[in-house]
Amino acid sequence: MLDAAQTTDVQAETLLEVNNIEVIYNHVILVLKGVSLTVPKGGITALLGGNGAGKTTTLKAVSNLLHSERGEVTKGSIKYRGESVHESDPAVLVEKGVIQVMEGRHCFEHLTVEENLLTGAYTRKDGAAAIQKDLQLVYSYFPRLAERRKSQAGYTSGGEQQMVAMGRALMSRPETILLDEPSMGLAPQLVEEIFGIVKDLNEKEGVSFLLAEQNTNVALRFAHYGYILESGRVVMDGPAAELRENPDVKEFYLGMSDEGRKSFRDVRSYRRRKRWL
Repeated sequence: MLDAAQTTDVQAETLLEVNNIEVIYNHVILVLKGVSLTVPKGGITALLGGNGAGKTTTLKAVSNLLHSERGEVTKGSIKYRGESVHESDPAVLVEKGVIQVMEGRHCFEHLTVEENLLTGAYTRKDGAAAIQKDLQLVYSYFPRLAERRKSQAGYTSGGEQQMVAMGRALMSRPETILLDEPSMGLAPQLVEEIFGIVKDLNEKEGVSFLLAEQNTNVALRFAHYGYILESGRVVMDGPAAELRENPDVKEFYLGMSDEGRKSFRDVRSYRRRKRWL
C-alpha cells in the first residue's frame, strides 16, 4: 500500500502527454482542434463528452489507429514517457505497455472466452507459466469469465464481452489502458461492476487509465481527473471531485442544478448559456 508521500511522487510522473493536437479525416474533416491532456502514472483520467465530441478519435490518435480510418494527426505532439509516439507503429505502443480496449468490445466471437484472453498474451515472451499466472489473475478480477471460460465468446452477454475485452488487455501486462466507452449498452449494475474493477486494477495492480465515457456521473465518481470535450475541443478540465461540484457540469452533463434535477426540455435551453461557447 502506498503512503501519502509515495502517492504524490507517483502522480507527479507523467506517462502520456498530448499537446495541442489536431486530427483530420480524409484530408478535409477537422475533428480534433487543439486537444491537450496528460495522464499521470497510477491515475484514472476521464475523457468526457457527448457522442461525436472527439473522445474516440483522441484515443485512436494516442494508439496510432487513425490511419485505418483515413485519419491523421496534422499538428501537435503525443509523447509517452517523454518519447514522441504519434508517428510510431501501433505495435510499438503495445510493446511500451499502452493497450486500447475498443468501443463495442470486439471479441473474437468464434473463439472461447479463454482463447480470447490468451490472444492478449500473443506478443509476450516470458513463458507459458507466467501467462497462466496472469490468466488466473484475470479470472480473480472477473470470476464470471472463469465460469464461462469454455463458452464461445459470441454467445456471452454484453457485460461478459466487455470483461473479456478488458481481461484480454490485462493479459498483455499493460502499464496504461485506453478504455473506450466501457458502459456502452450495459445495465447500471454492470456499469458499476466494471468501473469497480477499473478502480481495483488501478489501486492494486498500478494500471493507469485514460477512459472515454459518455456516462459523466459514473466516470467522475471513479476518475481522479477529467477533461470535457465538445466539438473536438477541451472546454473544461480539473480534478474529478471539483468537476462533480461545478455548476456548469451539473447542468450540462448531469442534468442537475442548484434547484435539483432538470427535465430534458429544460436542459436543452441551457445550451444558449454555455460559458465556453
